[in-house]
Amino acid sequence: MKIILAQQNYHIGNFELNTQKILDAITAAEAQGADLVVFTELCVCGYPPRDFLEFDDFIQQSYAAIDKIKAHTSNIAVLVGAPCRNTQPEGKDLFNAAWFLHEGEVKQIIHKTLLPTYDVFDEYRYFEPAYAWNVVPFKGKKLAVTICEDIWNLGDNPLYRICPMDQLMEQQPDVMINLSASPFDYNHAQNRQKIIRENVKKYGIPMYYCNAVGSQTEIVFDGGSVIFDAQGNIAKELSYFEEALEGYDLEVLLQSKAPAPAVTYNNVDALQPEYNIDRIYQAIVMGIKDYFQKMGFTKAILGSSGGIDSAVTLALAVEALGKENVRAILMPSPYSTEHSVDDAVALSENLDNPYDIIRINDIYESFLQTLQPHFEGRPFNVAEENTQSRIRGNLLMGLSNKFGYILLNTSNKSELSTGYGTLYGDMAGGLAVLGDVYKMQVYALARYINRDKEIIPANIIDKAPSAELRPNQKDSDSLPDYTVLDSILYQYIERRQGPKEIIAQGFDPALVARTLKLVNTNEYKRNQFCPIIRVSSKAFGVGRRVPIVGKYLS
Repeated sequence: MKIILAQQNYHIGNFELNTQKILDAITAAEAQGADLVVFTELCVCGYPPRDFLEFDDFIQQSYAAIDKIKAHTSNIAVLVGAPCRNTQPEGKDLFNAAWFLHEGEVKQIIHKTLLPTYDVFDEYRYFEPAYAWNVVPFKGKKLAVTICEDIWNLGDNPLYRICPMDQLMEQQPDVMINLSASPFDYNHAQNRQKIIRENVKKYGIPMYYCNAVGSQTEIVFDGGSVIFDAQGNIAKELSYFEEALEGYDLEVLLQSKAPAPAVTYNNVDALQPEYNIDRIYQAIVMGIKDYFQKMGFTKAILGSSGGIDSAVTLALAVEALGKENVRAILMPSPYSTEHSVDDAVALSENLDNPYDIIRINDIYESFLQTLQPHFEGRPFNVAEENTQSRIRGNLLMGLSNKFGYILLNTSNKSELSTGYGTLYGDMAGGLAVLGDVYKMQVYALARYINRDKEIIPANIIDKAPSAELRPNQKDSDSLPDYTVLDSILYQYIERRQGPKEIIAQGFDPALVARTLKLVNTNEYKRNQFCPIIRVSSKAFGVGRRVPIVGKYLS
């Protein structure tokens, strides 16, 4: 029995496109001699559909797509993910389901048991968990079919009270098949393979694991579908950040007896700026590209300051969208240094993207004159600094509206964490490219971008970071050194360590208290921020929900 995995990039709610992709893969799998082709979780409607699931018309279109797909299963079996109605009056109205289609019929529907409701997941909001478990008989074999989270309940502190595979093993299956939509973060691929290997070793049978690829607003799916033999060896690993259609013969897999080598997993207990930086790069490029393509956008605009954040954002956008589709706007103020302007010009010349220089000196002076009677002679402070930022935001949005550009935000995670940004100024934008990337990771991305030749001028990387909103300003005037700041932020945000645990790691108590207070008191800013491409295990946005008005550590 040849089983093929279809790792595809879907568009939420685009039933026509998704169905055609699935049908094309079925045809290609048949041509490869497949007996069964496996797709990913909720592939028919796209994942995550969120509140679209509350519309009956959405569910009807999903059912209509299933009818089209099953008509193409005369000579091949198909496993696709789609919502399924709950016919019982009790519980939620839908199941997250895997549909087994063969011979033009729906042969069996498998319901997902474990419904994640944490971080970016909110499945129990919509779905009822499975209450019955049955293998799928096919060509003399028994298939134990699970969906994504169903295989993740292993370890010393399981999140759920039940393991679906424990129930299915009573029926002596020959193989595990998992339909998944497992989001990317820069450590998740190794965790994913670790959990699959633990399942294989626990249950003693091979696994075919099919994961989604593509970006859905802020969530990136990296693919990396994989097939394991019963000993824990990888028989086949599909590509990352690309669609793929590959498989393996089950009989050959069952006959494999080679012992699995020992595997060492990287324990990311502290921020490692260079760790998997190539994967972070690929994820962000895919995030930009899919956001634009799926929304029907073609051109981007951003403010280019000669600083590291805008430089990396510009390089990533050019890679994703093409140099002719990314317009950089240089907007020097009275406090901008000429070398920063020169650096920004050199960057655009290296990338060969269009750029313009719009000096804001006169606009800024006009604002100051207008506000001067109302500022009552008070000294220069953050109000004047932020006025420059908001002028730039207005200019960028004006050009965006006039020419149909989408404004890319260049703020990094260190700035967003501490509130080091101006609402309606440098925090404006339609998509945040670096909002889940700490400052030290931004530098690592710059070095990765320059891995073959100098694209980002060396001076941009080497000079001290500055917002250049007042004379001789440096980020270090307002924030701790980024090597220390990022390490504290990582412990608090990604690892959810409290002040005592962070101080015990050797960090200065006063600095820890100040940093955590900055994070918590600036939630109101982040709550107004645009979508952030997620690359870490805990990004700002839909996956992190803390009160705006709260006293904890503030």
